[in-house]
Amino acid sequence: MAETKQINLPVFKVFDKYDLSEIAIKDPGLKDVINLEPKLIIKSQGRNVVKHGQIKVNIIERLMNKLAVAGHRNKKHKIEIGHVTGKYERNMKIVLEAFGMIEKKTGKNPIQVLVNAIENGAPRDEVTVIEYGGARYPQAVDCAPLRRVNLALRNICHGASDKAFGKKKTIAQALAEEIMLAAENNGESFAVKRKNEYEKQADSAR
Repeated sequence: MAETKQINLPVFKVFDKYDLSEIAIKDPGLKDVINLEPKLIIKSQGRNVVKHGQIKVNIIERLMNKLAVAGHRNKKHKIEIGHVTGKYERNMKIVLEAFGMIEKKTGKNPIQVLVNAIENGAPRDEVTVIEYGGARYPQAVDCAPLRRVNLALRNICHGASDKAFGKKKTIAQALAEEIMLAAENNGESFAVKRKNEYEKQADSAR
């Protein structure tokens, strides 16, 4: 029998900097919706615009996409920060600068810190409105895993945007600070505050 040759595939690091093979996701509900597929350049170019297509997009690119629309509040663009544009290079540079600051301050893999921040900032319950007999009532519902990640990323970017808007702090510094606070489950984190608000509203609507 011919000997089978073992092919050693190269281990890709994101942007040749960060290893994704070591990242651990502790929350079992988020394991299937946080994409950590290693690629040298993370750029999907909008190919995954289908149902549940966001699951195929790497979590770093999803953070960058949320950062590009950080001024949106309740479907309206209220705040124009000016730091981020529609340019991939500029937005990803901000994310990579923030990751560099996180790595310098914590000494950990910044992607692991980001995953911890998402787990701590992802609400488990939220409130919807149901109509019964012509009256509208708030009703507590479980939050879907994909929506949990989206809400956590959105609130992280909103918190960073608010901390940098009209301040001396740059958007990269604000993003790094927000991710580190959320990873520590610190009450000063905007994402953690919003998560607690969502869950308290849900508890009162049961």
